[in-house]
Amino acid sequence: MASDWSSDDDQLLSALGDALRVAREVPRTFIEAGKAAIEWRQIDSELAALTYDSALDTERVPAVVRAEPAQLRYLTFASAEVTIELEVSGDALLGQVVPPQSGELEILAVGAPARTAAIDAVGCFVIRPVPSGSFRLHCRLADANVVTDWIVL
Repeated sequence: MASDWSSDDDQLLSALGDALRVAREVPRTFIEAGKAAIEWRQIDSELAALTYDSALDTERVPAVVRAEPAQLRYLTFASAEVTIELEVSGDALLGQVVPPQSGELEILAVGAPARTAAIDAVGCFVIRPVPSGSFRLHCRLADANVVTDWIVL
């Protein structure tokens, strides 16, 4: 009989240990966000700060029309080297680098694998689908290496 009691206790302690380990685990989204922050910290990349967000523009008065206004959002990020202009419309994020130059754009969204998009010779790019949640853009250009602030749409 004593052996039955000890095996029950061992099973109980094992189950309690498993429960405590699960409770101590850090949520997956926290780990991914931490990795993304470290992974994208580029010593040689300049930070492009948000300088304009149409969602925060209280000066702009919408025109009076019969139809509902289009749900567009405009964002501008500026660094010493380049300006990145973004337009969020429906299923795409349209952008342009000023002054125009070609390069590669990397999209880092929290909880999603990094994606890339080409920046053409006139500085334009398209991102489909629009990233959900927080994301940032890393532009690798001939004359600059720029990372935007985190963007939340």
